[in-house]
Amino acid sequence: MKRNIAVLMGGFSPERDISIKSGAVIYNNIDKESYNPYKIIISKEKWIYIDDNNNEFKVSKDDFSIKVDKVKINFDVAFIVIHGSPGEDGLLQSYFELIGIPYTGCDSYTSSITFNKRDCISILQKYDIPSANSIHLNIGDTIIENEIIEKVGIPCFVKANKSGSSFGVYKVNDRKDLINSINNSFKIDNEVLIESFLDGIEVSVGVMNYKNEIKVLGITQLITENDFFDYSAKYEGKSTEITPANISELQKNNVTKIAKKIYKKLGLKGFSRSEFIFIGDTPYFLEINSIPGMTNESILPKQAENSGISLKDICSEIIEEAIN
Repeated sequence: MKRNIAVLMGGFSPERDISIKSGAVIYNNIDKESYNPYKIIISKEKWIYIDDNNNEFKVSKDDFSIKVDKVKINFDVAFIVIHGSPGEDGLLQSYFELIGIPYTGCDSYTSSITFNKRDCISILQKYDIPSANSIHLNIGDTIIENEIIEKVGIPCFVKANKSGSSFGVYKVNDRKDLINSINNSFKIDNEVLIESFLDGIEVSVGVMNYKNEIKVLGITQLITENDFFDYSAKYEGKSTEITPANISELQKNNVTKIAKKIYKKLGLKGFSRSEFIFIGDTPYFLEINSIPGMTNESILPKQAENSGISLKDICSEIIEEAIN
């Protein structure tokens, strides 16, 4: 009997529209001969199943089921493709743990850690993973400009601590823009991370557990027309992505080793994408996405294709990992 797979997309964050595009790609690439996929769109207002004719059916939050033509449908696996909250911060994972439905990707604890840039960096530093100098602020903290500049320098990056797709991220090239950038980041999140600027080659590394082996799907070099790899660079074509990255064999080996180490030490599952900047031959960790973009413009699907692995195979692998 074919298993029912709920493909969850949408969410509460500014990445909602990207998540819906990612979810559609996953839905279209699930093996229909082995599984019955269902599009489930989540918002703060409602959870709904949308069929191929755009008819809407309410999702019961009591047991995560739907009724179609008076027939109740339960799900065997929740395939989470929600960027930001509640998909990457552990909320949905906690819900599915409580009601006993297997789900794809990290557990609730790991999800909450990877979504929090500050906490993730702090943990990885204990495993000798290099990262930029940084300062963390909570909303309401006294902002002492001189102390920040003394620690991270100018230029620097101001980032909403729990956000993705570069929402709430600003590069500060002049100290007069520092306070305004911090205030703008606080509009996205109540925590802000300020990091020193690392001037080097930026790469994105796709990693997943594929056929019981932690595998690097690819290393992509990121070259942007903008001041940094921001939203428009990621989704509006204002960047060049080179897969495989134009880096030395030593750099490739170093970043492969570190990306796999991060995946293992954090207890990641499913697919992930981590970002690094090379200073010399050393990759400095920036952040990790436990549910990376899977749109047609996204990096990870292109890496998989370059590695000769189809999205159909990836989807099947991740579903079976969740079941087992």
